[in-house]
Amino acid sequence: MKKILFPTDFSESANNAFVYALKLADSLKAEIITLHVYEYPILDANYVEVPLYQAEVYQSLELANFENYKSQVPALHQIAHANGLGHVPLNNVLLEGDLVQNIATLVEKDNIDYVVMGTHGATGFTEFFFGTTTADVMTETSAFVLAIPDESKYQDIRKIGYAISYKQDEREALKRLLALADTWGAVVECLHVQTEGETIGAETVAAWKAGFGNNVNFHTLVSNDIEESIIDFTEAHRIDLVALLNHKRGFWESLFHTSLTKKLAFHLKTPLLALHKR
Repeated sequence: MKKILFPTDFSESANNAFVYALKLADSLKAEIITLHVYEYPILDANYVEVPLYQAEVYQSLELANFENYKSQVPALHQIAHANGLGHVPLNNVLLEGDLVQNIATLVEKDNIDYVVMGTHGATGFTEFFFGTTTADVMTETSAFVLAIPDESKYQDIRKIGYAISYKQDEREALKRLLALADTWGAVVECLHVQTEGETIGAETVAAWKAGFGNNVNFHTLVSNDIEESIIDFTEAHRIDLVALLNHKRGFWESLFHTSLTKKLAFHLKTPLLALHKR
């Protein structure tokens, strides 16, 4: 059975992403492992009774986090039942420590196939592309990572957009993406944005077309604004999921620079899927 890891802080944004995770799990016949992570505060080392005081504080915080966690878990089950998805298997995990490290460890230890995370509006997208949470999860785990914008609602995945530059390492990623698309009966729409001074020969495109089946189409847009072109393409072709190959951490910064963050936050409502090089 496939496994979906769903990190949550029990916020409204996370609950929206949880519905997406539930419906994704239902389509994949997968189980969901919900994860809530908390961290101990750093206490003042100059306090004279630090060891005893620290132990008491940590025990108190651990109990408080556990009680809060216990009270929130039933709400997740209520969301599942309210959406007719009470049959989706749910397991719940509470861990202390760093969120990203805990996710990476669980992905490896429990053979997680997907990680589904919510993002929080404009602030969330800023953190998504440049921060240390979702972006780090995308770069430091081997699972497929889906980031779900606040306003994104699950719909059957029929079209997957894939931004490509016709590099060799994108072939293997596209093969994995096509295997994933097959499970949904989806078509992959590949987009290359050709900037000024760049030349992609017709023979290169023809070779890519010949190397893949009928469930993939190739598109080229000539523009110096890569980001704008991806957004326009996503909207024009009614893309349900945008997939990007994560070459390296700097890739996110080069693809979506700060000036576009606000527009992404308010206009791009499509979930994003991170693929990893192998």
